[in-house]
Amino acid sequence: MFALLLSFLLFFQTVTPTPTPSSVLERASDSRTTDSKEFEPVVRKHSIRVGGRTLNYTTMAGYMPIRNAQTGELEARIFYMAYTLDDVRDVSKRPLMFSFNGGPGSSSVWLHLGALGPKRVRMLDDGMMPPPPYELVDNEYTWLDFTDLVFVDTVGTGYSRAVKPELGQKFFSLNGDIESVGEFIRMYLVRNQRWISPIFLVGESYGSTRVSGLTNHLFERGIALNGILLVSAVLNFQTLRFADGNDLPLVLILPSYTATAWYHKKLPPSLQSKPLEEVVEMARLFAMNEYAPALMRIDRLSATERQSLLEKMSNLTGLSQKFIEQNNFRVELAEFNKELLREKRRSTGRLDSRFVGIDKDAAGSSPDFDPSLTAIRPPYTATFNDYVRRELGFQTDLEYYILGGGIGPWNWNVTNNYADVAPALKTAMSKNPYMKVFVACGYYDMATPFFAAEYTFSAMNLDPELRRNVIFAYYEAGHMMYIEKGSLRKLKEDAAAFVNAALKR
Repeated sequence: MFALLLSFLLFFQTVTPTPTPSSVLERASDSRTTDSKEFEPVVRKHSIRVGGRTLNYTTMAGYMPIRNAQTGELEARIFYMAYTLDDVRDVSKRPLMFSFNGGPGSSSVWLHLGALGPKRVRMLDDGMMPPPPYELVDNEYTWLDFTDLVFVDTVGTGYSRAVKPELGQKFFSLNGDIESVGEFIRMYLVRNQRWISPIFLVGESYGSTRVSGLTNHLFERGIALNGILLVSAVLNFQTLRFADGNDLPLVLILPSYTATAWYHKKLPPSLQSKPLEEVVEMARLFAMNEYAPALMRIDRLSATERQSLLEKMSNLTGLSQKFIEQNNFRVELAEFNKELLREKRRSTGRLDSRFVGIDKDAAGSSPDFDPSLTAIRPPYTATFNDYVRRELGFQTDLEYYILGGGIGPWNWNVTNNYADVAPALKTAMSKNPYMKVFVACGYYDMATPFFAAEYTFSAMNLDPELRRNVIFAYYEAGHMMYIEKGSLRKLKEDAAAFVNAALKR
């Protein structure tokens, strides 16, 4: 797969020049003029108090044209919302951060109105859903005090659309997504004269996949990054996809099972009384040193070995020995989420396993829905649709595709079923040894488990000098750790410290 990715990244080729038709030259030179009104963003002025300081800032909401590199024809419009601090003496020293969410198929709303922007969705302090009607409040933990922010909706998400439906598939792929977002970033730097500002990328979930793939893609186009922030990261999809013959996710999710069982008080008293971090470390060691080797010879374990494995796995997951044995020691996520609280007729969440759901019955092998997703979707949908019109001043009748609905089948550009952008990130880190990497992990994130992220970076086998550029941080919340107020504050503090450190020479 990455041979394909790298092949289109190598855009400097030794070829014999061919004449360019005058019509193409005219379209290319004319594009900025002819689309100036259509792509002129809505500009508004705002202010907010953060930490005893008043931040005056400007917002821009609008579209960026994405054109065919050969013909100059318009192929897509990418919607974005930008926040820039006013009265900055030297914008060349002001950090600029591009923000992406995941899916693929998710808009940028989650990081935007959950953590980074000057407004945030008001959730309960523990992150649970408040009763409607929902509201936005000033975000005292906004990142705007240390970086300008650009929230990008990739093609098929938010208000971003391909010009023609048949062009959609050009963007609905791992490679096509990276190319179009790379072009967006280049265009933003051009139109806003930010080429020599310090540049950072932040991505959540599949957004971390996109960001990691962009690192080398952008570098090959002369855009070197100061740092990337990966929130609930997934770089190698083999670490997540439960499938016959792929035991890796079973091993890497086990410490998350332990954290979840600890939270719901399902561990034995000897473990339940220990701090979360200590119990999680015990689960890491068991997964690496005992569980993984046992899976390689599960049908050749002696009766004594089998019983010992059952007891340890049961103690660390809160599941019964009978259930574990019935599943042949291979308990997938949906099975765990349904089983852990089955006796209470409850299921646990995928994005955030602190959340519990009420299924139609206690039978079945998987939950009816993800209670952590249903808790966030209505508040974020309602508040964004009001905010983008009322405060940002962007008016449209288009449906804002907040999560799904706008993209077709996704082409992962792989031959072995598992997308993996870790090699691209490693290449970029080797070329640009100044680029720093921050990885934010939620203990209760079952969608992108923290141990999977740890394994991915370990498997990259980075040179020790480059490995020192990678920082991990952990939060007692889930995939969107920032919905929990304590984690929201900690994430802001960690991110600010990371950006400041990345700017030091």
